[in-house]
Amino acid sequence: MTTSPRTLMRIYFHLPEPDAGLYEQLLALLEGITPQVEAHPVDCSADVSLTGALRYWRQDAAGLVGVIRLRALALHGVKTSAGAGPNRMIAAMAAAITPPGAATIVGNTPYDIGAFLRPRPAAALPGIGPAAARVLDRLGIRTVGDIADTPLATLQRILGTAAGRQAHDRALGIDDRPVIPAAAPKSLSRTHRFDRDELNPEQHHRAVLGLTEQLGAQLRHDHSIAAALTLNVTYADRTTTSRTRTLAEPTAHTLALASTGRELLASLGLQRARVRALSVRAERLQPADTATHQLTLDTRDDKARDLETALDRARTRYGPSAAGAAAAYRRTSRTTPA
Repeated sequence: MTTSPRTLMRIYFHLPEPDAGLYEQLLALLEGITPQVEAHPVDCSADVSLTGALRYWRQDAAGLVGVIRLRALALHGVKTSAGAGPNRMIAAMAAAITPPGAATIVGNTPYDIGAFLRPRPAAALPGIGPAAARVLDRLGIRTVGDIADTPLATLQRILGTAAGRQAHDRALGIDDRPVIPAAAPKSLSRTHRFDRDELNPEQHHRAVLGLTEQLGAQLRHDHSIAAALTLNVTYADRTTTSRTRTLAEPTAHTLALASTGRELLASLGLQRARVRALSVRAERLQPADTATHQLTLDTRDDKARDLETALDRARTRYGPSAAGAAAAYRRTSRTTPA
């Protein structure tokens, strides 16, 4: 019996706008090919081990990647970009340089690996950040091939013992990390679509505040807490930007969610951006009874939580739009669960 070469794939799903339900359907599509799927919901991607599936489906890497991409487009209308290769690092690097609607396949031979890796800029190698790339550049080490050709001891003097070893191994195409099957962590999101492309930062702020308020109310209703928050922005040309931040502590407290939402919005610098839609997603949900709250001497937080409880009661009795922060976006806006 012939053994299929180790083959892993990184695939990006280019959704027209953030949609957690659609992303889960696409993960199910992947799991129909192989159970070895590791989800990355932050950027709507996944790592997939195709090694066993190649023999089962009687396909080579290019053929099976093509089947997956065709199914995503035919069944869900979603364009993809994918990279495949002998390990996770090469698959991810291949996917990163691949435009939507295409795939890059790197073979398993030393020649194929070297031909793909060596011309890449040093900064393209995982673990080589901007600062390390500048240091290497000053020393004439500008490509992944240059890193591979530099003696290990020299790299360790430049980058440090562990970082030098890692850079040397990765430049040679060595990466033994497995794909760890895991479903996308449970999440909850809300999306606000502007009636027209919105340039006004105040309206962006109002929308984010309103979305975090709705998320907080829904989390408390579901007896859940979130460990992270993601802000997705869809622009007039339908391109998107995403930012994620881990919360100081898992919570369903609107004040904490709104504060993090404002920080994410500020980090994107949307002062002159034409925004079509904003989406806020509560990530890594867990039962509320696992929550811990750091006690403080600030009574304002206690008062905010008491007010939050009163508003929740009002919404339960009179409907979700019965109460909310005055600074939230106007009620004429369109907000939908995502």
